[in-house]
Order: sequence, then structure tokens, then C-alpha cells
Amino acid sequence: MTKALILGVTGQDGTYLSDFLLKKNYDVFGTFRRTSHKCFERLEEINIFDQVHTIKVDLADQGSLQNAIKKSNPDEIYNLAAQSFVGTSFTQPILTSDITGLGTLRVLEAINQIKPDVKLYQASSSEMFGNYPEIKNEHSPFLPRSPYGVAKVFAHQMTKHYREAYDLFASCGILFNHESPLRGLEFVTRRISYELAQIKYKKKDKIHLGNLKAKRDWGYAGDYVEAMWLMMQQNHPDDYVIATGESHSVEEFLSLATEIAGLGDWHDFVEIDETFLRPTDIDDLVGDPSKAKKELGWKPKVNFKQLVKMMVEHDIDYFRHYADPFEMKN
Repeated sequence: MTKALILGVTGQDGTYLSDFLLKKNYDVFGTFRRTSHKCFERLEEINIFDQVHTIKVDLADQGSLQNAIKKSNPDEIYNLAAQSFVGTSFTQPILTSDITGLGTLRVLEAINQIKPDVKLYQASSSEMFGNYPEIKNEHSPFLPRSPYGVAKVFAHQMTKHYREAYDLFASCGILFNHESPLRGLEFVTRRISYELAQIKYKKKDKIHLGNLKAKRDWGYAGDYVEAMWLMMQQNHPDDYVIATGESHSVEEFLSLATEIAGLGDWHDFVEIDETFLRPTDIDDLVGDPSKAKKELGWKPKVNFKQLVKMMVEHDIDYFRHYADPFEMKN
């Protein structure tokens, strides 16, 4: 049985990836940082928590990483662990750099010392490209505009360095924004779907948002974890942009979500809140997934409208049955 170690198993991607690998009869190990019931709520929501072997790991602690690798003895490692909120990286740049940047270096060093024959997937990010104006591919320059983006560039380049210097099988997935009903409320897409459901069921009367003009290439997280796995099945490691190839503004997402929720004109309940504006933001992010399509045979299955519908209907359904889904889980 093939064994996989997922660093950061409790997040959106870790949950979908666990489910994907379990269906392929993998033995799945996953790391977590916080010890609380809520920590595992996503795994519990899709009923796979009991099938994942969980290991407590701190990316700032080299010893705990080494222990996780020894304990799981994996064939594949997926490094999804990070301080992953761009907005938070402006208020906590040192923590972001340590966990997202140096944390990846610790992972690479632990692999090189303990299990250099393992295959590694490194979660890179479209935030590395910053405001580079053209459609982004694997050869586009990195011009990050946030501490998170800078840390991800460091992690990406270190992964390439270890691949070249020590012949590690280490591939980077440069994933563009990918959403789902399991997305955290810190992200604007889920905040929109969740708070629209609150408005529909009279739990609140206003939604506060930041830059509605920002455009992103939004795909479905469930599709993107398949691309991660496909990278690990190749004969040689490489880097791939994973995206839909089209971008939509926050305003487009909001307008479509409001229509699906049956709430009329979003202008009636949305207020622009400057606290959600970033010191530096990216105007438009859109990726070119041609290489992944050609070499991996991958392409997204869920389109933008289907994604928005999926998220809005999920949160409306929760509020139809529970006063507050997050209170329900605690």
C-alpha cells in the first residue's frame, strides 16, 4: 500500500487530498499543529477523520518534522502547511516567513537527511507573481507584493535548489486561487457565501468587504488536489501552473452569489470596509495551465458559475438546518 504524508492535513486542500488518496487506497498520514476538536472539523465534515493517521507537527521544530517522516515512512510527501492568509502576512510577517518560508526549508532538509528517495509536492502560489501584467506561466517572473508571496518565493526557490543540488524528487504546484465549501472564512469567497446565507436567514443585515475590483483565477479545490497527485506520478519532478485560465472580479463573484441566493441587489447590504484593504494588492491574477494539460493530462472540471453555486448552496443549506454551522461544530 502506498503511503502519503500530508503536512497540513486539516486545511481545505489537506482534507480534499486525503479523501482523494484514500479513494486510491493510500495509507494516509497527516500533520496538524493545534490540538482541538475544531482543528479536525473539515476531516469530520466529509467523514474521513477516522481513516487518517494524525501526527502533531510544528514547522518551526525540525525534530517534530523528522519524527513525522520516520513514523509514517511515506512514499509521497505533500507540503501544504503554511501561514496561508495573505492579509495576516502583513500583520505577522515574521511568523509568515518562519512557517511558510523557513518551514519549507526544514521539510527539505529533513527529507534530505532521513528519506531522500521520497517524492515531495511543494505548494507554491500564484501570489508569487504579484502584479506581473500578463497571463502567468512557469516562466513568468516573480514580483510578490505581500510577505506571504515573498515567503512562497523563498520556499519555491529552495525546493528547486534541493531538487537540483541533491537530486530530490521535488515538484512545485503553482496553484492559483482554489475555493470550495471547506474554504476558511478568512477568504473573501467563503465570507461572501457564508454571510449571504446569514443575511438570507436574518442573522445579519450587512456584509463588509474590501477591494471589489480585484480579479482572481478561481477554481475548485477538489479539482486541484488531483493535479498535485498527478505531479507525483511523473517520471521526473517539475513545476506546474494549476489554474483555470480565466479571471473574475470579487464583484462578479458577489453578484453571481447574490443572484443564486435570491437576495436581489447586493448594493443594498454590502459596505466597503477599509480594514479589509491591503497595503499592497494584486490587480489581476490569471494563470496558463497549458503545461499541466499537456504533460499531466489535467484540466479543471468545475467552472466559475458551478463553483459559486456550490459554495452558496452549501452555506444556505447549513443555515436551513442549523442556527450557525460553526457553532454547531463546536
